[in-house]
Amino acid sequence: MLDISKLRLNEKVDLSKYKSMQFTAHKDRFLTFNKIMSTFGIVLLAVLFLPWTQIVQGNGFVTALNPSQRPQTIESAIAGRIEQWYVKEGQIVRKGDTILYISEVTDKFFDPDLLPRTEAQITAKNFSLESYVEKVKSLNIQIESLKDERKLMLEQADNKLIQANLRVESDSIELEAAKTLVFIAERQFERTESLEKEGLKAVTDLEAKRLQLQNSQANVVARKNNLLSSKNEVLNAQIELSRIRANYQEKISKAESDKFSALSGQFDTEAQRTKLENEFSNFTVRSGMRYIKAPQDGFVNRAIQSGIGETFTAGTQIVSIMPLDIDLAVETYVDPIDLPLLHPGESIRIIFDGWPAIFFSGWPNLSYGTYGGTIVAIERTADANGKFRVLVEPDPREGEWPDVIRAGSGARTLALLNDVPVWYEVWRQINGFPPDYYTPQTSNTNVNKNKNKGR
Repeated sequence: MLDISKLRLNEKVDLSKYKSMQFTAHKDRFLTFNKIMSTFGIVLLAVLFLPWTQIVQGNGFVTALNPSQRPQTIESAIAGRIEQWYVKEGQIVRKGDTILYISEVTDKFFDPDLLPRTEAQITAKNFSLESYVEKVKSLNIQIESLKDERKLMLEQADNKLIQANLRVESDSIELEAAKTLVFIAERQFERTESLEKEGLKAVTDLEAKRLQLQNSQANVVARKNNLLSSKNEVLNAQIELSRIRANYQEKISKAESDKFSALSGQFDTEAQRTKLENEFSNFTVRSGMRYIKAPQDGFVNRAIQSGIGETFTAGTQIVSIMPLDIDLAVETYVDPIDLPLLHPGESIRIIFDGWPAIFFSGWPNLSYGTYGGTIVAIERTADANGKFRVLVEPDPREGEWPDVIRAGSGARTLALLNDVPVWYEVWRQINGFPPDYYTPQTSNTNVNKNKNKGR
């Protein structure tokens, strides 16, 4: 019921005997409450002006700094069938230790004596190659001998040709001399005949001159015959010279043809030998792949393939191992809006899952159980979840990370940014604004240096 009447209830009724009126009418209680609220308001106002460290949070997990130290799966390079396991899950293996042995499932490699037989084929090809090499050497010697012999035979034929030419020249001279003698004999016969008619010479002298003339004419015929024989010898010498050239050219061509055939066989044998050597090397390497070995010291996490007699294809994952000696790092993911605020070399606070920690957001100096880290790398592209990957290594200026943490453990990262008043941070959070953008001093220094170099 509303108290809108001008009449006062306390003037007609004694209210002091009621407990509720005694409690509400006591003015000291209001003074205490007002003091408490005033003090709380003053404290709250003072807190709003306290410094607050802005942070960029990210969630991730523990990993290895070097890619070679991260968990890996050992794959089989060849298809095979599991024959024997030499390790079990949870066992520590050293580099080169045999993990399991597999057998071949490809019919091409079933032969247990494949390597010795391939090596025997290589030996046979080597002997065949040596035979071809020796044959080529013999043919080279034969060709050189034929060329030398051809040279001598051609010189001999040239000498015969020269002799025949000289004989032709000699017979030509003798023919001319015989013709001159015929001319002289005719003159003498004519003079003797004239003198005989005049009675100055006897008939016997005339007959002697006639006989001398006939002998001279017969000598001319003989010299002509000799000249023709000499010219015929020249032609025979030229024919012999051509015959020698053709004959030896045929022999040399045949020897060179045999040589090229031998070279072709030699090169073909070399190609076959190289192919066999390649196959032998491949078979040797493949036989070593039957033993799957540990690539480095590690801990056997899980046998992906199991059992005896199980077959698999090439590239199948066999077993998963974790390297023993690793340099721990944290792989964290941040939102794209916070990416421009992070730079390599900046310090980051880390909270590991399962490790007790008390963190006061805004007052990192009062935190407990956090560990220091330094940004190593920032990925340039976002992942499938739209976040960017940041890799963090231990900060050498602070204490070491706990020994009990393992790769894959969860971690929460907090990058420390600017110091701002509490009221500004509250206003920023209410409006959903990002933390203040800033650039580390080291980056500014590098930028200034680059500008100076550009000038």
